[in-house]
Amino acid sequence: MIAEALAGIALFKSAVTGLKSAIGTAKDVSEIGGFINQLFTAEKQINQERNKKAGVSSLDGFRDAASSVIDAKLVQEQLAEVRNLVNMRFGPDTWQSILDMKAKQEREARVAAAEARRLAIKRQDDILLFIYWAACIGLGVFAFGLFVYILMEASNV
Repeated sequence: MIAEALAGIALFKSAVTGLKSAIGTAKDVSEIGGFINQLFTAEKQINQERNKKAGVSSLDGFRDAASSVIDAKLVQEQLAEVRNLVNMRFGPDTWQSILDMKAKQEREARVAAAEARRLAIKRQDDILLFIYWAACIGLGVFAFGLFVYILMEASNV
């Protein structure tokens, strides 16, 4: 648990460092985008780990709570620094545009996942309906065949 939190913080710090150097040189826009993506991924990992720890009680609960709060504050502080760097380099609304685009992509991903689940459920229902009707038709053919057989046996007697 602690290793995961440390990994998230290390990923965050490396993303901030890389982003600062990439913005300073402004060589490759895709490199800057990669660091920003890494930054958001690390922030998500840190938040998930903090949420996991929130429900766990232990003897070191105060130390864990204190370090969790401090880590969250450091992350927010570095995010503010990155926001300022990006806005100073690319314009005043750039960071907000990035956040808006990220939110839009996450929303579209959630909608696509929900649609995929809906289609999977529909396909499963279609398969079950096909099996139902195949069984009904099979039983109907069997019943008709049995009826014909009984009639033929009755006429032979």
